[in-house]
Amino acid sequence: MSIHHLRRWSVAMGAALLGAALLGAALLGVSCAWAQPLEGTLGKIKETGTMTLGYRESSVPFSFLDGEQKPVGFSLDLCAAIIDRVRRQLDLPKLTVKQVAVNSSNRIPLVVNGTVDIECGGTANNLARQKQVSFSVATFAGQPRWLARADAGLKTPADLKGKTVVVTQGSNAVGFVRRINEEGKLGLNVIQAKDHGESMLTLGSGRAAAFLEDDILLAGERANARDPSAYAFLEGGYEVGYYGLMFKKDDAAFKALVDGVLTGMMKDGSFEQAYRKWFESPIPPRGVNLAFPISDKLRERIAHPSDKVDF
Repeated sequence: MSIHHLRRWSVAMGAALLGAALLGAALLGVSCAWAQPLEGTLGKIKETGTMTLGYRESSVPFSFLDGEQKPVGFSLDLCAAIIDRVRRQLDLPKLTVKQVAVNSSNRIPLVVNGTVDIECGGTANNLARQKQVSFSVATFAGQPRWLARADAGLKTPADLKGKTVVVTQGSNAVGFVRRINEEGKLGLNVIQAKDHGESMLTLGSGRAAAFLEDDILLAGERANARDPSAYAFLEGGYEVGYYGLMFKKDDAAFKALVDGVLTGMMKDGSFEQAYRKWFESPIPPRGVNLAFPISDKLRERIAHPSDKVDF
């Protein structure tokens, strides 16, 4: 072999060896990636074979108890699709699903400490809560409003000056009412009830002149009252807020799974189908139709799914 051919052969062999080395390193990297154990919520579910949902007992129509005291609602239907994806992705055909009742006060702590893997309720996403937990892409757009007894003669929030009002402990309304009270110098006496059902009872019994909460939750409470016509909304509302399913903070893999399921439902129409089932059709326990169509704000988020909030 000539020196010229020898040099060409050496260069070719060197290139071949280098390529083989790079390919080996790449395959090794892939093997290591495959071998990495699952972490976070998905790792916990895989290890225990159990997924735990948090549900609300009176957040109509998101999560509430039907006539047989079974948790049902829009958010639980969304979570059912997520459970199915978890079951398939983790290859857990016998996945056990547990349900834990949560309320406005304990829902965030139970997510933070891992008792609940995902909260399937009616929780508003905001910047303060994002410091503790993560949210899915928006599943609803709500607006805080006042509900009062129709016979009280109240028309606007200004009519509440000096009166006793009720909000649900741990809800966004607690911060809203404080701000409203200070900015409007209303001199309100604020009662905090343990859940929306108790807040409604406080209003109905006359212990409070008005109940502040997101419009859809108030609509649900009013629709299920013995006499819905006994209650009326006051004029006006406050900033629109976005709801989402809530889970542990900084868990990228679980968030990707949840958002992937919801985004897929928004694209294939099954999200709107679930919405119509709970917001625009008769629902348990009394077959009441909330007649609450999709708002323009929510349609924007269905077209462009996002978990972004401004406040």
